[in-house]
Amino acid sequence: MKNTNYSILALAAIGQKILTINPETGSAEVLINTPGKSPDGIVVDNARGHIYATNMGVPTGGETLYNNDGSIERIDLDGSNHTIIIPVGATTTPKQLTLDRKNDRIYWGDREGMRVMSAKLDGSDIITHVRRGQGKEDMKDENKHCVGIAVDPDAGYFYWTQKGPAKGGNGRIFRAKIEMPEGENADNRTDIELLYEHLPECIDLELDFVNGYLYWTDRGLESLGGNTLNRAKLENIGESKIEIIGTGHQEAIGLAIAPDHKSVFTADLGGHIRQFDVQTGKQKMIYEGGKELLLTGIAILTDQ
Repeated sequence: MKNTNYSILALAAIGQKILTINPETGSAEVLINTPGKSPDGIVVDNARGHIYATNMGVPTGGETLYNNDGSIERIDLDGSNHTIIIPVGATTTPKQLTLDRKNDRIYWGDREGMRVMSAKLDGSDIITHVRRGQGKEDMKDENKHCVGIAVDPDAGYFYWTQKGPAKGGNGRIFRAKIEMPEGENADNRTDIELLYEHLPECIDLELDFVNGYLYWTDRGLESLGGNTLNRAKLENIGESKIEIIGTGHQEAIGLAIAPDHKSVFTADLGGHIRQFDVQTGKQKMIYEGGKELLLTGIAILTDQ
């Protein structure tokens, strides 16, 4: 019998499925088979009964996706009503996405698009908030690739990662105001703050407003502090010390904060879901699905 009132949703890039995982027993079931092209990010709107998921598109070579064929879909919790809300051509390579529940918008990082973008929940009113480059030559510069995303609507900020080259030690975390400075645009806005730099290869972000932390995963070299779960205090963010509270990942990607804010879950490309106590850092292996799954984004599904 499950005592928690939530499950973990994990997106398996291979097999293109969404798993629901009991955080106490580790038992997993296929919740939704979701046909897509390189699925990556997932977020749940429990109140409205929707799942949002990103499809990165078809790789051009290796892990690079230059084809401008990414999309974002919305799915009902029972797996029905697959609806493409951000169509092919509107975003290049959507990665992590998150909900701004206060303003009823989704935000996402567009990797090869080198952008931070958002839209209303129905996919309308697409906005580019930040653009770090344009054209195929800029696309090749992985330092410009935007991946992770988190939003603080009450404070009026959004945060994002630029991961840098694979295992390159040049990952960075930025933030900017949700409201665009007057007279500026996504290419020239002057309110962008560089919070942390020289990170191994920072990926996904989450904000813990209860305990006051910004969390992120890092899939870089372990010798540089990568394959970790990290956090920094929101108070004096950018100046506050980075803490590594979780290690041992195999290419860490997704993360999600438990509803009680006492633990954080992570996913990696080795097919693992781990749980970390936010006070002690104690690690518990929740699920081991193997590399044939390539787990990417994870999210929390609360009981209805």
